[in-house]
Amino acid sequence: MTRISTVDGIHRRYLHDEVAERIRELVRSGELEPKSRVNELELAERFGISRTPLREAIKILATEGILELLPNRGARVAAVNEAEIDEMLEVIAGLEASAARLLARRITDSEIAEIAELHEAMLETYERRDEARYFTLNRQIHEAMMRAAKNATLVQLYAGLSSRIQRFRYAAHKTPEQWQRAIDEHEDMLRLMIERDGEQLARLMETHILGKKEPIAAQFGTMGKNAMS
Repeated sequence: MTRISTVDGIHRRYLHDEVAERIRELVRSGELEPKSRVNELELAERFGISRTPLREAIKILATEGILELLPNRGARVAAVNEAEIDEMLEVIAGLEASAARLLARRITDSEIAEIAELHEAMLETYERRDEARYFTLNRQIHEAMMRAAKNATLVQLYAGLSSRIQRFRYAAHKTPEQWQRAIDEHEDMLRLMIERDGEQLARLMETHILGKKEPIAAQFGTMGKNAMS
């Protein structure tokens, strides 16, 4: 394994894998928008690495559909249209439902305690109407639930697909009613995890994820038909 001390702290795993994860996070956060070009020189300087592992990371992300390779012009963040978002949400709903069935049998008390702590912090951000922090904690809860399923293949599929639409999934503004419904569903998720009721939790996860279609369409629908296509 390559170890390297850098400004952004890239020093573990195979270097290109770590770089790929850093770029995924830039896409998730919206710092790299759909159709924006990947500036190799800028990212290499930012991460304190050469362009060789960066290009290897770009190839990995291209196979995942997160980036698009442009002939003789580098790479850009893949565009996503409204129909693709709908399709991906349907698949993500299935993955999270599968994870729910698995975690009901495999989750530990300490993992439930971790998720409960994230849940309480998320409730506090909801009371403050701190949307940015709320969405971060919301994402962390879903990711912790996926890890608790203890299925590496499931986690890998979820991470690759979720990275493509995470900005839309977590940044779409909800009406007060939609936001309250999401909070109520998260309360039920925690209860069902504690009860280890995998079937009920699976059905709830499908409903919860597919319920994101409406706020996403309301906020990003026009952009999905134009800039994102």
